[in-house]
Amino acid sequence: MLSLLYEESLLMGDRELGAASLRDQVARLFEEAREDVYRYLLTLGLAPPQAQEAAQDVFLRLYVALKKGEEIRNPRAWIFRVAHNLGLKIRRRRDLPSFAPGLEARIPDPARDPEEDLLERERLRRIDRGIQELSEQQRNCLFLRMEGLRYAEIGAVLGIGAPTVGEFLRRAMAKLKKVLHDE
Repeated sequence: MLSLLYEESLLMGDRELGAASLRDQVARLFEEAREDVYRYLLTLGLAPPQAQEAAQDVFLRLYVALKKGEEIRNPRAWIFRVAHNLGLKIRRRRDLPSFAPGLEARIPDPARDPEEDLLERERLRRIDRGIQELSEQQRNCLFLRMEGLRYAEIGAVLGIGAPTVGEFLRRAMAKLKKVLHDE
């Protein structure tokens, strides 16, 4: 990703004095948020290679938007909104499932008691089943909140109000608690 930005600047000859600072700004945002964006794209159902490519595309789009002079007041919310829309577009094109977290793909700890390991796997299965039962909006709000976005930022990403985000999160948490405690 970063090499693409540098190659582009070399091709353009860095005629604009602000080009280097723009590249630095996007590079800094890339370093700060790329893992969060990647994880969020995975929660939308993209395969790891697709999520990685889409994450890079998000930051390339950020660079292009800033280069065109677009004013972006909250870059993190902008990045997640673009990632959300791009992820949904890719998922629709490829008809992937809406949730593929790989919760059970973790490596068991050999020092752990086998009974504890079994109980942990069962707890993860319940959480996975509970997440699958959430509405798409509830899942999106939950995953964006897990990435550290505030209610207003989540609302900006999903195109809903902050109070609605709060309500989706409240309902999601209630459903997950019920799933964990009922079985």
